[in-house]
Amino acid sequence: MPQSVTITGTRSTDHRPLGDYGTLFEEYLGPFALSGVRFYIGGASGIDSLSLLWLAHETEVGLTVVVPAMLVDQPGDARHAVASASELGRLDAVVELGGETRTPGYHARNRWMVDRSEFVIGFPRAGTEQSGTLYTLGYGADQGKPHLVVPV
Repeated sequence: MPQSVTITGTRSTDHRPLGDYGTLFEEYLGPFALSGVRFYIGGASGIDSLSLLWLAHETEVGLTVVVPAMLVDQPGDARHAVASASELGRLDAVVELGGETRTPGYHARNRWMVDRSEFVIGFPRAGTEQSGTLYTLGYGADQGKPHLVVPV
């Protein structure tokens, strides 16, 4: 069982009912959410924030949020999710990489997380052929790291 897991996923989550994501996380994150496991999660909207909140409320895993620049540069809902996890005493660290909040910065953030993980779980938007999520899954695969793809 991996001791460190990166979560990557779409920022576009409005196309499904909110409750669907809890069910997906229970099924696909739950088996890896064991004591002693660390999850690396980007600090963006969508899957990042939803999975952070689910893990903070439903598990005892280690949680590290990684942002490409500074946390203050992230969208309001993402900052709120990080604050909520922190208030619960569930956030181990926020890593601010000091880069840019454009595609190169997000790719650097995702590589940083994957480089520290043994396993990658991706939630790409179904039907998408090119995205940051697919980039991250491919980066992990190129390193020979196992990955799980859960289209949403």
